[in-house]
Amino acid sequence: MLEMRTRKRILKGRFTIAAKHHITIAEIYETELVDIEKAIAHYEQSADYYKGEESNSSANKCLLKVATYAAQLEQYQKAIEIYEQVGASTMDNPLLKYSAKEYFFKAALCHFIVDELNAKLALEKYEEMFPAFTDSRECKLLKKLLEAHEEQNCDAYTEAVKEFDSISRLDQWLTTMLLRIKKSIQGDGDGDLK
Repeated sequence: MLEMRTRKRILKGRFTIAAKHHITIAEIYETELVDIEKAIAHYEQSADYYKGEESNSSANKCLLKVATYAAQLEQYQKAIEIYEQVGASTMDNPLLKYSAKEYFFKAALCHFIVDELNAKLALEKYEEMFPAFTDSRECKLLKKLLEAHEEQNCDAYTEAVKEFDSISRLDQWLTTMLLRIKKSIQGDGDGDLK
């Protein structure tokens, strides 16, 4: 019996080690070799190993990397599924629930790029699932962006983004996604949010 428990611990520890090795490989692909597809594959493998160890926090970190890159590569459905999954798993955790709004925000942006109606429906779903999302700056921004998009009002869109950016600086990923949405409003190549 003791020998069996020891074997399980050894095997369990090896999955964690394997997961860490896959992260290292993924980081090499993303920074040195700039092969994002292979980086994604290794982050996914690492997430699987962490899930097997029931190390959900570590698995989620890997999955969020996958979602970030998937959206950049215009694999929006994959990104949406991950952001929704991680958002749902964090919203009930007292320590992580504030991160849920960020994940739902990113999922909604991915929906928005694909289809405005999908974004509206997703926004309603997220507000229902996680009522705290309704009062967040991210949700309010999404509503303003949807309204501007519906009215084809590029100036209102830009103003909403500027207002958000003045309080919470936009990172490169958000800027890229917001520009993709803006291009669907204006249809021109200027793409200047600022």
